[in-house]
Amino acid sequence: MNEKTSFVIITGLSGAGKTKTVGVMEDLGYFCIDNLPPDLIFDFIKISQRTEGMLNKICAVIDVRSGNFLAALPSIIDKLKKDPRISLKLIFLEASTDSLVRRFSETRRKHPIEGGTEIQQKIEEERNRLSHTKEISDIVIDTSNYEIKNLKSKIIDILSYPEIETTQLFIVTFGYKFGIPMQADIVVDVRFIPNPFYKEELGKKNGLTEEVMDYVKSFSETQEFLDKFEGFLLFLIPHYIREGKSYLTIALGCTGGKHRSVAIGEMLSKFLVENGYTVSVEHRDIYR
Repeated sequence: MNEKTSFVIITGLSGAGKTKTVGVMEDLGYFCIDNLPPDLIFDFIKISQRTEGMLNKICAVIDVRSGNFLAALPSIIDKLKKDPRISLKLIFLEASTDSLVRRFSETRRKHPIEGGTEIQQKIEEERNRLSHTKEISDIVIDTSNYEIKNLKSKIIDILSYPEIETTQLFIVTFGYKFGIPMQADIVVDVRFIPNPFYKEELGKKNGLTEEVMDYVKSFSETQEFLDKFEGFLLFLIPHYIREGKSYLTIALGCTGGKHRSVAIGEMLSKFLVENGYTVSVEHRDIYR
């Protein structure tokens, strides 16, 4: 039996990191095409399948530059997902408006949305045009605070997941002072737990250390929260699997994203792994 063609579609907002992501994909051995019109996807796949496995890892960037052709993408995605010869992943990149405005200012690049409107308006118009594409994406990555090494690690995580009938879980911890992760499906505020930051011996440490972990676990409300939230997730995740959701991002937030959310994220990850789930953890603000 021939090996499946790995086909990755990169889409999302201009300035959110698609060019850097293509560089990552090339490093991983993918043949990359920028600005591929959706209607040409099947033609290109047919060409690749004639190469007898020499071209079985393909990455295409498809975004708002496709204009009216973008409307065909959802139906094309649906057909690709039903093709047993293709392993498909659709990755959507986004970032906060402030981050995108800053990036366009630094690079002096022209935004693909035509017209004389302000850059903020163009960004919001692009969000509108891509809203349905985002909805059907397998994974959404908020690159507002990403360095290239973090982006590469995230992409490798996504591509290395086995093709099994389950939902892959991402736990993201964050600080509310830096904003809620845009890719989050479930957001939980753990600021009800006493803050280790105000303990002299713990303030400069983080939630990965044993001392902070023990402090967070020492409160009865922490254990009660974990018991209830873990039970809730064990109820919820099978329903997401039944509905065909490939990825679920659980965001845990505290004030600065260094202590409570990190410790709870590690505890929750361990619990979910013990219950047979594949979990990736990102502590977004731990070193800020």
